[in-house]
This record gives sequence, structure tokens and C-alpha cells, in this order.
Amino acid sequence: MATMTALKNDRLLRALLRQAVDMTPVWMMRQAGRYLPEYRATRRRAGSFMTLCTTPELACEVTLQPIDRYPLDAAILFSDILVVPHAMGLGLTVNEGAGPRFERPARTASDIRALGVPDPETELRYVIDSVRMIRRELRGRVPLIGFAGSPWTMATYAVEGQSSKDFHRIKTMMYREPRVLHELLDKLSRAVVLYLNAQIAAGAQAVMVFDTWGGALSTPAYREFSLGYMQRIVEGVRKDSEGRRVPCILFTKGGGQWLELIAETGCDAAGLDWTTDIGAARRRVGDRIALQGNMDPAVLLATPDRIREEVASILNGFGPHPGHVFNLGHGITPDVDPENAGVFVEAVHSLSAKH
Repeated sequence: MATMTALKNDRLLRALLRQAVDMTPVWMMRQAGRYLPEYRATRRRAGSFMTLCTTPELACEVTLQPIDRYPLDAAILFSDILVVPHAMGLGLTVNEGAGPRFERPARTASDIRALGVPDPETELRYVIDSVRMIRRELRGRVPLIGFAGSPWTMATYAVEGQSSKDFHRIKTMMYREPRVLHELLDKLSRAVVLYLNAQIAAGAQAVMVFDTWGGALSTPAYREFSLGYMQRIVEGVRKDSEGRRVPCILFTKGGGQWLELIAETGCDAAGLDWTTDIGAARRRVGDRIALQGNMDPAVLLATPDRIREEVASILNGFGPHPGHVFNLGHGITPDVDPENAGVFVEAVHSLSAKH
């Protein structure tokens, strides 16, 4: 790969590796999203969410919008966690309001046997081209985070065919035909390793695995059907690129009770949602891994003073230790005033610099 522009702000990468930083780095999950008027304008121009995802120029444009607006410490690739099962042939459609759907869900042993592991440079070429373009256009301002869905989370959509409240179909498969589900998870985890390594080769400087639905499992099921496959991904992804370590973040929403297990996977950092106290989490994992999080996104609906108060509380809870990346406990919501997001970013930087 061509030599990339030198990184001007490496605060995020340093914090993920528990190295000293001048202030706590901050970025937001879904920072390129519907709360921004410029995103909505690009989305209208694209005509559909899938066009936005699959057109590198548009994906690059929306990735950079929050970086142009706020002094964030990272850009995150604009894509979707379901592009991998889509590339396996399940037929993804995303409709406003209705959420993602698969036209051809994988519900039987023969469905799953028929699935191939996609080559990221062909079936997912649009994502890899997006990564290359974003890295070029960032010009070293901040690092670029690449990502994928966890095998378990992608499997829930692949089997259910859409979002689910009770995960009836996949849990039936899990308890009745665990071998069939393991075959699907094995294929998905192999696909994710190839996909993240292709993102790293194209210029991603950190990677994150989103396990949105791991919290729906019992502890034994989480270990077997979610965490075990995320550990394979941690073991399979490239550790270095461009002469630097590439940190790997695991995030299980609703997974705070399994923090010690997550730390044992070999990941560099764990994402926390807002239901876990960050000070208690820091005491539990010590200096084994960095922590990312974990303000409730709903705080961004409050007054600027209340936002600053909550930021201060989380910074104080974590304490003056290395290894904190400030984030929300889940994605920023469409109803947030962009001014409040700016207050949040500024508060993290100014208050943490005093530490």
C-alpha cells in the first residue's frame, strides 16, 4: 500500500493502547448520521441507504462530515454491519422506519451450507474502496476506525430475516441444532477476519467489532455463541500496519457483566454501554485493557450544563488512568441537536485536559 500521510492526531490510538495522552480522546458511535443536516442532505441525494453505503464517494463524504464539524479524535467508516451477510447472498434491503430485512434468510442446515465466505476485494470492494478514499481525504487529521458486526449479531439478522425482540428463530436453532448455528457463526467469523484485514490493508488504523445483540444471551450461551467467535476475530486480525499497532475494540451492548471475559480475549479495548459504571469497570479490568464509553446518548437531549456535568462525572469515575476513549454508550440518536454534540466533544477535551 502507498505510504499514507503522517498522523497529526494519534490520541485515539495511544489511549486504546493505554499510553499517555494530553486529553481524553472522543468520538461518537453513529457520528455520521441523521442528527446532522448535511448527512440528511447527502442521504436525500443518494436516494437510498444502500446507495449511500455502496458508493465510496458518498460513504467518504458522510464519514468526513462530523470530522469537518467537530474536533473529534477519530473518523469511523460509514457502512453497515449487515454488508457481510448481504455479500453472502442474503439480499439486504433497508427501508426507512422498517429497518433492515433479508430477502433470503438462512434458516436451515442446507441454507447455511450453501453460503460462501465473501472475498472483500470483490463482493465487498465498495467498502474497501471507501476505506482507501477516506484515508486519502482525511490527510492524516485523525485515525480511521474500521468495523464489522459480530458473528452472533449478524447471525441474528441472517436467521430472523430482520430485527427481533425475542430472537425466537435463532434461539430455537441455538438450543435445538447448535451444530447448524456453529456452522453459520464459523463462516461469519472467517468472513469478518478477511473483511477487517482488508480494511486494515486499505488504511483502517483501528478496528471495532459491534456485538449489538450479545446481551440477549445467557452467560454460557454468550461464551459459546458470541464471545468465542469474537475471540477468533481478535486472534485473526492483523496486529500491525504502517509501522504501528492496530488496536482492536470489542463492544457487546448489554455485556457489562462479562467484562472480565471480554478482557481475556486479547482485545485492546472493550466498549461499555451506559448501564455499567465506568469506575467499577476500570477497577474490574485494571490495566489489562482500555475502556471506551459510556455516556447515555439521551444526555445529549439535555442542557449544555447537564451535558458537561455528565461528562465530568464519567471522567472522574474513570480517574487519572491511561486507557479511556470517551464515547456514548450506544449510537447518537437522530433527534439530538448538533450544537449539543459540539458541547459534548468540547467538554470531554477541556475537562480531561485538567486531569
